[in-house]
Amino acid sequence: MVVAIPSPRKAVVNKAAIAIPKITVIGAGNVGASLARCLLAQNLGHVVLLDIVEGRPQGLALDMAEARPLEGYSYSITGTNDYPDTANSQVIVITAGLPRKPGMSRDDLLKVNGGIILDVMSQALPHSPDAHFILVTNPLDVMTYLAWQTSGLPPRQVIGQAGVLDSARFRTFIAQELEVPPQDVSTMVLGGHGDLMVPLISYTTVSGIPLTELMPLNKVQQLVDRTRHGGAEIVNHLKTGGAFYAPAAATATMVAAILQNQSAILPVSAYLEGQYGLKDIYLGVPCRLDHNGAASIMELSLTNDEQAALQTSAASVQQTLQKALSLLTS
Repeated sequence: MVVAIPSPRKAVVNKAAIAIPKITVIGAGNVGASLARCLLAQNLGHVVLLDIVEGRPQGLALDMAEARPLEGYSYSITGTNDYPDTANSQVIVITAGLPRKPGMSRDDLLKVNGGIILDVMSQALPHSPDAHFILVTNPLDVMTYLAWQTSGLPPRQVIGQAGVLDSARFRTFIAQELEVPPQDVSTMVLGGHGDLMVPLISYTTVSGIPLTELMPLNKVQQLVDRTRHGGAEIVNHLKTGGAFYAPAAATATMVAAILQNQSAILPVSAYLEGQYGLKDIYLGVPCRLDHNGAASIMELSLTNDEQAALQTSAASVQQTLQKALSLLTS
């Protein structure tokens, strides 16, 4: 008996369906390396880790690649010192920059990190002209503005990570105080990423219950103050560096929202064009993140105190921005 075997039909390949997202992380310090690992662990796409230090991104990438058989990453990672390797990235995260060192003034830090951001944008953008950029470098809101201004991209494609981290810290402190899972806590932190950030008490709940029903106001204020100085608290413990696990996780949350088109509402540093009474400034506000980036800004009804605090925070960011622009053009 002869069985006829039909000729195989040529497969129709849907390139869009099999396209692998590409995410570049610029800066292979603690935050950048931790972020790269988060992105791999969440199977968000192929990761490129770039740094100016020869050997560092390559070594870190090899180390993570060797964990792949054990941890089951779906995608690979490349370590490089060359911007052409970042070509056609869907998302580019910039963590590159220096922390403030002994003997360095705030103006020195502004000038150094501002120069780094301008240099990174000038080299990364030509290879990925349609990418979404997420800034992590401090001072965050100012660096995000500089990145956007030099890019020529729509503001929705250039955003900063801060509010997701600050909100996570506030949720953590509330959960510890009430001895509840942090996942049960919902909150939103707006404003500049610094001592003048604005945790919104009126939008903070625990399993839907307003925080002020569960905790006295003086204790709430203590947790607000701790959140505002959350980064410094970690620096004081570590002595030789700052936080990196939580900042990395916060940034990965934003990357996932964009690549997976989640329409997630998250607090990010976004460009304001009249929202909250503010114009021509990047500031932490709630945004809907999807494949368009910061697709829309959500204008919340704030209490008088919250609105005043947001204006104060914005004024501080604007002052720092003007100083940075002056330093970089002098």
